[in-house]
Amino acid sequence: MRIPAQAVCTAIRDDIVSGVFEPGGRLTEEVLARRYGVSRVPVREALRTLESEGFVTTRRHAGACVAEPTEQEAADLLELRMLLEPLAAARAARRRTEAHLKVLRGLVRLGQERARRGQGEDLRSLGAWFHETLAQASGSPGLIALLTQMRHKVSWMYVVEAPARPVESWAEHGAIVDAVARGDAERARTLTAIHTERATAAHRPRLRPAVSTSQPAVNMASGRH
Repeated sequence: MRIPAQAVCTAIRDDIVSGVFEPGGRLTEEVLARRYGVSRVPVREALRTLESEGFVTTRRHAGACVAEPTEQEAADLLELRMLLEPLAAARAARRRTEAHLKVLRGLVRLGQERARRGQGEDLRSLGAWFHETLAQASGSPGLIALLTQMRHKVSWMYVVEAPARPVESWAEHGAIVDAVARGDAERARTLTAIHTERATAAHRPRLRPAVSTSQPAVNMASGRH
């Protein structure tokens, strides 16, 4: 069975984001093919995609390596997100479907319930799901792709602290959904800008300790990565 390059790309990206492959580390096709149980062809395609996304860089005499973002690049990433998230919300107010609203409202209900109960372990995944759905509701494939890529990079570069007031944070989510439901693009944009700015303050640069280059094999055909 031929494993698609997209699946290999996702697996390598996940390993970069989680710190399995440290910044600056070499990514050889042979080692990666063995790790994921695939041929070198999908690995080569995946590395090209990851290079275009900024996770991988090609060095002379070294080949493919994990990128080493600078502090300025990391800061720029958060600044760009602060511009794009409100844009997505404004477009969602004009283009959302009832299915999008149903999912967004359901996530807000769950988030508010978990926040009141102090179940913080669920809130991060619910928050990520909320913002992914809000981006999808924008109906802009290019914007959705940019925000998805940005989310991966933020997870790679930053540790995000839990909100100091999770109940208030989820009230903000609820207000954004209300504006989107009413088709009020400017209010959706403003509320999302405020929310994103507050969330950005909770980001701390991620320290990356050295990781052993000896990695266990990951067989893509078995569905594990």
